[in-house]
Order: sequence, then C-alpha cells, then structure tokens
Amino acid sequence: MIIKANPKFHPKNKHKSGYDLEALCESHSALKAFVFVNKHETKTIDFANPKAVKALNTALLKHHYNIIFWDFPDTNLCPPIPGRVDYIHHLSDLLKASNINEDISVLDIGTGATAIYPILGVAEYNWHFVATDIDKSSIKTAQKIIDKNELNHKIQFRHQTNTSKIFNGIVNKDDRFSASICNPPFYKSEAEALEATTRKLKGLNRAEETIVRNFAGTHNELWYSGGEKAFIHNYLYESSLFKTQCTWFTTLVSKKDLVKGMYASLKKLGATDIKTISMGQGHKISRIVAWTFKK
Repeated sequence: MIIKANPKFHPKNKHKSGYDLEALCESHSALKAFVFVNKHETKTIDFANPKAVKALNTALLKHHYNIIFWDFPDTNLCPPIPGRVDYIHHLSDLLKASNINEDISVLDIGTGATAIYPILGVAEYNWHFVATDIDKSSIKTAQKIIDKNELNHKIQFRHQTNTSKIFNGIVNKDDRFSASICNPPFYKSEAEALEATTRKLKGLNRAEETIVRNFAGTHNELWYSGGEKAFIHNYLYESSLFKTQCTWFTTLVSKKDLVKGMYASLKKLGATDIKTISMGQGHKISRIVAWTFKK
C-alpha cells in the first residue's frame, strides 16, 4: 500500500511516489504497531502521533538508506526524511552546476541530535561533513548514531560554544567547504512554536487541547531570539567573514517575505551570485536561498 505521494519533490527523491508501508514494516517491525486502516479503507499512520512519525522515519532510513541505528530522545526534533533529502538533492544540483563534482565537503549548521543531513548526504552522494551544534547532549546522541552506522570516516562533529555565533569558533583557517547547509529555528519563542503546533493539529483533525508536537523539538531546535529573520541575518553577515573558505552558503527559508531582505543584505555584503531554489514540501512551498562570494 502506497501513501502520501508528492510529485513536487526533487526527481531523485526516493519518496516522491509515497511510502510503501508493507515494505517499511518489513524493514522496521516497530512501525507495525502504528499502522491502521482509516475511514477510506486505506492503511496509514497517525501523523499527529510523534511516536508514529519517529517509527516511520526510522523505517525510511533503514529501508532506503541502509541506516541500521537511528535513535534519540523523544524530546528532540524528529526530522521528516523526504523533505530533508530533498534539500540534499537540490544542493547536489547546485554544486554540479558550479562544476563541483569531487571531494565535496559540507558544513551542517545546527545538525541536531539526529545528524540527518550528514547521514543522507553520505548515503546519497558519499560527501564528507562537518556537523555543528550548540547543544553538547545533541552532539553526544548524534555521535552514537554515527558510531553505530560506522560513518566516522565521513562525518565529524564540532561544538559551537557561543550561542550568538555560527561560523566563528567553528571554521578553522585551513578549512575549505564546498557548501554550508542550515535549517534555522523558525520561531521567536516557545509560545509562537506552540501556536504553530496548535494550527497543525487542527489541520490533522486532532483535539486542540492535545498539544504534542508531531515532530517534537527542543528550544534550541525550534526557537531563537528574534526568530528566523534574526538567525538568518546573523548567518548572512558571518558568511561574509568566511567568504574564501566556503563556495556556496545555503539555508532553508520558511517565510517567503524574508527573501527580498536577504537579497538586499547579501548584495551589500558583496555576494556575487544569489539563487532561490523552490521545494515542494507537503502542502506548502519551502525554499533554499544560496549565495556565493566567489568571483
């Protein structure tokens, strides 16, 4: 049984035709407990249940990407695999268009407890990664995932000790990266994050009082003082200080109205090329903004 096809995904995305639940349950037996037949007589899972979402994404990693171990505290953000791998595929297209085809090294800013972008980038393209986070416990959890999957030769972690910095304190003078990637915190506060969760649960026909994030998430993962706009503009400014050490800087941008201001700031900072890459993520359109300072 195939569910949730999304033809808007990148052509190379393994999930654009949906999920084969029977095959996924074979790969990860824990998923079976969350599969049920809905009123349309279709097998599915409850996408408002964080444990079901985690089981599904674990199954996707096992079945499609040969990840044998992927476990982390339920309080941490559980990233949806189809959307995350879409970013990786679009980044690959960007690098190929710039004739960057070998020895690709990517800096993942805010990798979280799951190290999902490095895992997918290695599985799909065999890239090398340096993954950063401000949370020591997240790095410890992510390191265990990398150890269990024997990926230490491809992925290394660095702890950002200054929560107001992004590249400073992380990028060494001899480092050279093909690209940086980032999925920035979306919200300004916990209250804003809970409000968004309430709207999502209404869309999933769940009772409003059941405020449980279906993808979970800690404060470091979900909100930042000043929200997405403040984080991104800090990212833009710091990228200009490391312009010779990374070819393409990229970030997801959830709010479309931020893009115009980003372009204006990047032009003032001396960016030589700026691109916006559209991505179809479920019922909404997301985007990657990419920029370079190379001549």
